[in-house]
Amino acid sequence: MGIAMPGDSERWRCTGCGNLTRFDVTRTVRSQDFVHQELSGVGAVEERTVLSETVERVKCRWCGATDSVEIVPRPDADSSVSDASAESPTGRA
Repeated sequence: MGIAMPGDSERWRCTGCGNLTRFDVTRTVRSQDFVHQELSGVGAVEERTVLSETVERVKCRWCGATDSVEIVPRPDADSSVSDASAESPTGRA
């Protein structure tokens, strides 16, 4: 069974050290790819459709814990940025 990916209003948090930003994620992806193969033999994926994705492990990059990572709500970025800005609209104080 896999681990859930955070949704648009969620993020991971390590309960061991408080990390919110750095995680090593091991996942398995099943996809359908459109590969453009040039005559020279060089190929590149131009289009990818993910058919299924399973997160197998989330490891905190700071403390190395794998059993302390949880999903928590993200703060509302729109209201905190606009309300907390000290700059004037021109960028000069």
